[in-house]
Amino acid sequence: MSSHKFNTIIKGATIYNGTGEDSYRADVGICGEKIVAIGDLNSDGANIIDARGLSLMPGIIDVHTHYDAQITWDPTLSPSPSMGVTTAVMGNCGFGIAPCPPERQEIMLKNLSVVEGMNLKTLLEGTQWKFESFPDYLKYIDQQRPHANVAVLVGHSAIRTAVMGDDSSVRIKPTEEELDAMRAIVDDALLHGAIGFASSFSPNHSGYEGRPMPSTIAEDEELYALLEPIKKRKGVFVTAGGQRATPEYLEHVSKTFDCPTFLVSVLAMHNDSDPSASTDYYRRCEQALDRGREVYIHANPHPLSFDFTLRNPYIFYAHEAFNAVKLASPEQLVSIYQSPKFRNEFKHNLSERKIGAIFNGAWDKIELNEIPITKLAKKANQEPLDWLFDQPLDAQFVGKMYQNNDEGVGKLLSHRNAIIALSDAGAHVEFLCDAGFGLYFLQHWVNKTGTFSLENAVEKLTSDPAAKYRIKERGRIKEGYYADLVLFDPKSIGISKLFKLDDLPGEGSRLMRKPNGIHSVWVNGTKVIDKENTQTSQEGPGHVLTEFDF
Repeated sequence: MSSHKFNTIIKGATIYNGTGEDSYRADVGICGEKIVAIGDLNSDGANIIDARGLSLMPGIIDVHTHYDAQITWDPTLSPSPSMGVTTAVMGNCGFGIAPCPPERQEIMLKNLSVVEGMNLKTLLEGTQWKFESFPDYLKYIDQQRPHANVAVLVGHSAIRTAVMGDDSSVRIKPTEEELDAMRAIVDDALLHGAIGFASSFSPNHSGYEGRPMPSTIAEDEELYALLEPIKKRKGVFVTAGGQRATPEYLEHVSKTFDCPTFLVSVLAMHNDSDPSASTDYYRRCEQALDRGREVYIHANPHPLSFDFTLRNPYIFYAHEAFNAVKLASPEQLVSIYQSPKFRNEFKHNLSERKIGAIFNGAWDKIELNEIPITKLAKKANQEPLDWLFDQPLDAQFVGKMYQNNDEGVGKLLSHRNAIIALSDAGAHVEFLCDAGFGLYFLQHWVNKTGTFSLENAVEKLTSDPAAKYRIKERGRIKEGYYADLVLFDPKSIGISKLFKLDDLPGEGSRLMRKPNGIHSVWVNGTKVIDKENTQTSQEGPGHVLTEFDF
């Protein structure tokens, strides 16, 4: 029994508390924003939720999202809260929108439209520029009253664009004054609550008109200068990597700047054509961890598929043959693709197997209407490359390049250096919707394959990312912790198939999924999603997180 006064009591649920410990049945009492009691609870006047036959877990923490622009017009962060996500980390890969002086706004969004696969008209019409500095951005999104908690990484490409303008994608070395200005921005961002600093070295990250994203051309001298405030202020470092971002490189960063480091790279994903490559990355990261240096890998639990057309064949952009494609008008594309010079150059590129490229010749992984194009090309008596570039510009292809082998992927997800992540929520919305990565993890890796127990899976989605990202008082069902909670049916938990929704600014469309098995989601003690997958709160109860457990 308890003498507490409660706003809400969730009665009789099976509790998965986020620690990996055995589940148990109990009531959970909420007062204000926090869990204040767990046990056999009664209280007159409390809102009683009958949760018998259901399970209760902490809210999912999604450490890899790109809601930086969307949150300015959509504080609901759709669809993440409906998918059980109660905390989202934004600004990944260094592609945020703050700081940004007015004269840089258009190029900032143009770059985002390409690198994050978003409709430019949606970004231009939807993004609300009520800020310039990073601290003002944090204040603005707090005023937006988000429906989930958010933490924000300050981004390398955004900073470079703000300081260097059009030169940011072409000039490798900043001036001394520019470098000082960029370092001061990082310092100020961390002082006002950024969770850390994010960058990208990936050759797949191209911006508007095929220009490299600014951070990808920056040298180590610049990166290390921008990491100096991390050592003083504390924060995480996250990078999307190419060949440069090795486990040893991140270990050096972790040691030099005394920070947890996180790698996002296709090189650390399972690839059937080279299955030992990803396990080698994990082995080397584990060695760093054994030496006391925190080097982790964002591990996506779902198959990584790339929807693309020949109008925007971004999975090939790391190859030199596509330099002309990036700059071409739609009218010029057909003649380029028909050119023997282009096709021969691309064949030569593939023969060199470029490290860090999304695609290196696995034609059987590319499908049209769920049929591998190798079969379609064989039927047409053509090579796959020639067959592909004879197709209409708007034909919709899917490249199933990585994380498509359960046995291989399961070993990576179970690794102690893995952090379950990489939803990319808020980006690539016309091509994918992986915001339900956590529900898919429970559906596939618990219920279907049995790779994880439900207790361990919940831990991997909640307290594990909270601990690694130093997020305070979240990720567990524990007295004194914030009441970020998900009530669900463990037997039916999962996500729907993709469907199209035309609801973005500028008449933009996106692919969407619905959750299965979700009964309620609470953020800071306020219910935000009910069983019908509808919002129950007009003003969001989410916090902009600015204090962490470093």
